[in-house]
Amino acid sequence: MSVSSFNRRWAAVILEALTRHGVRHVCIAPGSRSTPLTLAAAENRAFIHHTHFDERGLGHLALGLAKVSQAPVAVIVTSGTAVANLYPALIEAGLTGEKLILLTADRPPELIDCGANQAIRQPGIFASHPSQSIALPRPTQDIPASWLVSTIDHALGSLHSGALHINCPFAEPLYGELDDTGVEWQQTLGNWWRSDKPWLRAQTHLDSAKQRDWFFWRQKRGVVLAGRMTAAEGKLVAEWAQTLGWPLIGDVLSQTGQPLPCADLWLSNAKAVTELSQAQIVVQLGSSLTGKRVLQWQTTCEPEEYWLVDPLEGRLDPAHHRGRRLVSNIDDWLDAHPAEKRQPWAMDIPTLSRQAWELTSQQCESFGEAELAHRIRQYLPEQGQLFVGNSLVVRLIDALAKLPSGYPVYSNRGASGIDGLISTAAGVQRASAKSTLAIVGDLSALYDLNALALLRQVSAPFVLIVVNNNGGQIFSLLPTPQSERERFYLMPQNVQFEHAAAMFSLKYRRPQSWAELDEAMSRAWKQPGATLIELVVNDSDGAQKLQNLLAQVSHL
Repeated sequence: MSVSSFNRRWAAVILEALTRHGVRHVCIAPGSRSTPLTLAAAENRAFIHHTHFDERGLGHLALGLAKVSQAPVAVIVTSGTAVANLYPALIEAGLTGEKLILLTADRPPELIDCGANQAIRQPGIFASHPSQSIALPRPTQDIPASWLVSTIDHALGSLHSGALHINCPFAEPLYGELDDTGVEWQQTLGNWWRSDKPWLRAQTHLDSAKQRDWFFWRQKRGVVLAGRMTAAEGKLVAEWAQTLGWPLIGDVLSQTGQPLPCADLWLSNAKAVTELSQAQIVVQLGSSLTGKRVLQWQTTCEPEEYWLVDPLEGRLDPAHHRGRRLVSNIDDWLDAHPAEKRQPWAMDIPTLSRQAWELTSQQCESFGEAELAHRIRQYLPEQGQLFVGNSLVVRLIDALAKLPSGYPVYSNRGASGIDGLISTAAGVQRASAKSTLAIVGDLSALYDLNALALLRQVSAPFVLIVVNNNGGQIFSLLPTPQSERERFYLMPQNVQFEHAAAMFSLKYRRPQSWAELDEAMSRAWKQPGATLIELVVNDSDGAQKLQNLLAQVSHL
């Protein structure tokens, strides 16, 4: 019996089982112990293969692929700390709902806790963060193939969101020519190999029931709070709220077109908060809100009913309102709860929103970070998509911009970390094949600098704007101690990214005016490949501009 051949056949069953659940993208990092999984994936024609040398970036690449494809994405890594590097992407997927299947190769049990090289305790390594975990045994013909495939089917069939961790121990030898070992074991699955259906079909339906009293509540004064959703859902939500005559507070990830822009500014105004207090019901569609003032209002509002609709399970409401937690795709929920045409009831808020937008436009003319956020719409590629980084950049766009209705916007706003942002954006581009604009800060770019290697393989124009404000200027918005702020919070690195772009053979531009940025963006959208555009701005100007606008809008 050839151990290496049976390892391959065992792995082939695992990979083939994944195809029956919609897995098309497989992300692979180099490694020896993962050889059976890697070769099985390479031989399976159903897969699109992606490779990267950095497992942390690989996990985020898979996350971006899953965001766009809305299908599970598989990741293959070798044993040891390679596994641990998947943790950040796994955590993010658990909070935002993307399905990741982490296939982690492992040493067999006799090599654990005995000083063997690259052997760590991998089962349970991710604690409670995976939605499900499977610790497979060492491959053996004593276990029927039907057990292996049905185990995977059951886990995937009941995976509503988040990650599935499958730990796969393999004994040596790992290499060798494939012989007939295990052929009969595989053939016990019969015509399953020629079908495209799972061996075991698990049905799990989590949708909440239709709210029978909706006809009553839709006649009341309501507010729609729009969080993260798809572009198509964003358009539907905007139309739904307009028909009801309810004010819509749209997050940067809502893709609703933000009919009342600058919500994070005008919610600082007492007149707006007073008017919103008249609402009898708040319907929040989608989670992951960004704006600080939006979150403060969401925390303190006290309507008669607070409904939160999101396809993810869990409470998703840090304010713990009295109301209803409704698990449903947003478009399906809207179909079941149609709007009734009514006149708008809020009068002050549209005026305040318009005044805040006009004030922002008047004061966002110089060349800087806040100004870029305000005018970001004019740099979006036609029929393309936007990926927004975390920390200050997403807050500025959320507060100061007005994005087009139904224009795809992506971000990592689950754990809101700065790790893996460029890798995730690369995955978003690969899954869609669309022109992509990504915006991150300088520390975020440094944190994921390896991912510039992934941008060498983009299939359409890709622009990465690195806003270089020399450090974590998000902390300029927080009451961090002035004496320790620079050394322990901002951490300025005093770097520029021209050499990084050159190292990975990316086009590079550093515009110093709007005219130069306009020209650089125009040229980038006409050329295939990736362009890194570095926007060097004064350190704290963006945070200061936001603070100044907040003060002015609060007194309108």
